[in-house]
Amino acid sequence: MGKIKKWTIGVLVGLALLVTTAFQSDFFEIAKQIDIYTTLFKELNMYYIDEVNPAKLSNKAISSMLESLDPYTRYYDEQGVIDARIAATGEYGGIGVVTRYKNNMLTIRELLKNSPAEKAGLKPGDKILKINDIEVKDFDERGVAALLNGLPNTKVTLQIERQNKKMELAVNREKIIVNPVPYFTMLANEVGYISFTTFNEKASTEVKRAFSDLKEQGMKKLIIDVRGNPGGLLNEAVSIANFFIPKDKIVVTTKAKIKKWSDTYKTLQAPMDLEIPIAILINNRSASASEILAGSLQDYDRAVIIGERSFGKGLVQLNLPLSYGTLMKITISKYYTPSGRCIQELDYTNRDEKGNIPKFSESTQTFKTEKGRIVYGGGGILPDVEIEKPVTTKTTETLLNSDAFFNYATQYFYENKAISEPSKFKLMNSDYASFIDYLTKNQTAFETKTEAEFKKALEMAATENLNENLSKGYSELLTDIQAEKFKELNKNKEEIINELSEEIIKRYYYAEGAYQQKAIFDNTILKAVSILNNSKEYNSILKN
Repeated sequence: MGKIKKWTIGVLVGLALLVTTAFQSDFFEIAKQIDIYTTLFKELNMYYIDEVNPAKLSNKAISSMLESLDPYTRYYDEQGVIDARIAATGEYGGIGVVTRYKNNMLTIRELLKNSPAEKAGLKPGDKILKINDIEVKDFDERGVAALLNGLPNTKVTLQIERQNKKMELAVNREKIIVNPVPYFTMLANEVGYISFTTFNEKASTEVKRAFSDLKEQGMKKLIIDVRGNPGGLLNEAVSIANFFIPKDKIVVTTKAKIKKWSDTYKTLQAPMDLEIPIAILINNRSASASEILAGSLQDYDRAVIIGERSFGKGLVQLNLPLSYGTLMKITISKYYTPSGRCIQELDYTNRDEKGNIPKFSESTQTFKTEKGRIVYGGGGILPDVEIEKPVTTKTTETLLNSDAFFNYATQYFYENKAISEPSKFKLMNSDYASFIDYLTKNQTAFETKTEAEFKKALEMAATENLNENLSKGYSELLTDIQAEKFKELNKNKEEIINELSEEIIKRYYYAEGAYQQKAIFDNTILKAVSILNNSKEYNSILKN
């Protein structure tokens, strides 16, 4: 007995020493790397031949380090902290515009309805050259945003360029409140429609308000549209799910390395409605909190999910304050739907030597809903009813990410003083042909990777004096490449028309107008209305 006791004590002491040694080893390695970085940073700033910007250098080093982990773990300097707070609360002091800073040029992309910018006469497409007396081109994107926004009830003077003419406009900053529910309405046959764009602090309040309003109008079936919604606050997703499932039900579970950050989120309130048939619309840009909402209601067989496979973001972030008013948003856990699904698509931990990221969807696991339906983990939320559409080609993706849509819509706006109301506006084949003609005449607005690399090859040939007999052949081949480019676009003609319609409508009727148009013409909404109006089909999907 004594030998066993001594042996047990010996094993425990050995394990304790092993753990202590491992901890000390980890601590030493961390201290070592910090010391190396501090020494290097100090020597670099003291002895490098040219002046360096310590803050800029450090920001770049930190950002590069965090990017090697995942896209969501980020460092925010003092200005970044303000931007993050605005995103979470939906409130800020400013003029109410969406802008894009590119090539040292700040362009107004969109106006918020009834905003100070609208009242002052600003338009999408306006280029902001000066903010008060400060040249925009002398600042980076964050610096420009800090100049543009400010305390409510203060004035800012903008020098802008519109259609090649310069002018000055004075704008009074106001408290801007971004409504996460830009549009809700009654559709045909007692179907209510709510679209919301982000899970900020106002999301559940605004969704509840819209739901109550629609119920008063006679709603008996509901469509919730979270297409393009990138997510936000997890507790807001839990609150909205609680509207439609009973109290004390699990909505999402998080699992972390640190025990205190692992948690189970349950519904805390009595629901608003346990009976109303629901359709949730998702697409490949519905992420995070959108997937928690859709996944939880799918797992409880409480809603039919319609659209495309969602983005697949199953990672949870936490804001950790750092010194000097900065912070780090760090991935601390993964979340799981009530059936046990983690819908994370990309496995950032196991990149290969070339940096390629494997997908969890390549080894899909099956789970069961409350009623026994099969659902799948990994790779986002797979809808119950998929809306099939042609695969978006690489060429079309390039077009969608370019400035071509925006520039064409700007031209269209100044050539057409008015358009039909949103519920009647739809671009035709002739409009598509006009857009393609515009692209043909403005090739630089939409350049594929093949074209860019091809041009680089000619430039390289010129530096090596190898281009003397290449120019003619190059022009002919470039023409052939561009012809193939437009053939590829035709494969996604309907998608391009829809995106262009939305961009144009927003010029006349703001974001609200784009939703009004979708309510009439959008195929996914029409499919949802059809399913909700066919109780036999709706119930069969949830029992399958």
